[in-house]
Amino acid sequence: MRFLITGTAGFIGFHLARRLAAAGHEVVGYDGITANYDPALKRARLAELEKLASFTPIEAMLEDRGRLEAAVADFRPEVLIHLAAQAGVRYSVENPDAYVSANLVGTFNLLEAVRRYPVTHLMLASTSSVYGGNQKVPFSETDRTDFPVSLYASTKKATEALSHSHSHLFDIPTTAMRFFTVYGPWGRPDMALFRFVSAISEGRPIGTHGHGRMRRDFTFIDDLVEAIVRLVPIVPQRDRPVLTGRVADSLSPVAPWRVVNIGSGHPVALMEFIRTIEAALDKKAVVSMLPMQAGDVTQTFADPSLLEALTGYLPGTPLAAGIESFVRWFADYQARQQT
Repeated sequence: MRFLITGTAGFIGFHLARRLAAAGHEVVGYDGITANYDPALKRARLAELEKLASFTPIEAMLEDRGRLEAAVADFRPEVLIHLAAQAGVRYSVENPDAYVSANLVGTFNLLEAVRRYPVTHLMLASTSSVYGGNQKVPFSETDRTDFPVSLYASTKKATEALSHSHSHLFDIPTTAMRFFTVYGPWGRPDMALFRFVSAISEGRPIGTHGHGRMRRDFTFIDDLVEAIVRLVPIVPQRDRPVLTGRVADSLSPVAPWRVVNIGSGHPVALMEFIRTIEAALDKKAVVSMLPMQAGDVTQTFADPSLLEALTGYLPGTPLAAGIESFVRWFADYQARQQT
């Protein structure tokens, strides 16, 4: 098949493109190599992808409407997976303009390109952050998402809304995927696992926000990629919900549009997360307790029932195994950077 994936120099896009290209699919990757974190890491990911004959990179921004539309028009992908975005709750407080530009303007440009050059299945990344101030757990796709607590969450909620209206107006089969705290090798330097492993390895203290009381539903990257791949052939159709026992389908009543949680359904306390990192490194952390940061939530907790009903799959990599995999990659990557 022909896949166009945005954000292939990013953490998730890299892993997904590598999986699909290695399986022999034609993959075009579209990425602007922004400097929101170390571009050298993004270039290193791309260098790995460029070893695969069926991968072709395009370096351009989502905001460049002409380049984006030309990429879709020239390649004519069967499936377009939109992962490129300005990510991260905390950075959205510091640099809100980047989120409006990439997540709103960029996504609108992509939707317009798909309107002109239709695909069999449009898949796009959303986030557990859209559940915001919801008190009910676990978070289900049919829960209200009207109370975002960060600009990042607001822009991703808007991404869902924009894609839904285009799906309704132009009959674009669309799946919005809500990711829950994805981690693993080649992860982002601004995320907790990378920061904690780096600091503990060097004997530096780690800042633990929320006084260590937060809980997160962690999803190992290989599990996330497996879930996405399994969702590719599950193309939403108007008036064709999936009803398996007590699982409610999130299929729109007016569009071929569905939203799906991708998470394990097993939230982990932050202090347990830190203890697991300590065990993998065989080194104790120096922990500094800090108050909750603006835009953060106390816990995330996925209900993955719909994912299982649609695909027969649930993420299941144990946290310890996933962290050990990251630690091995981190040591290797740091060694290569120093040579």
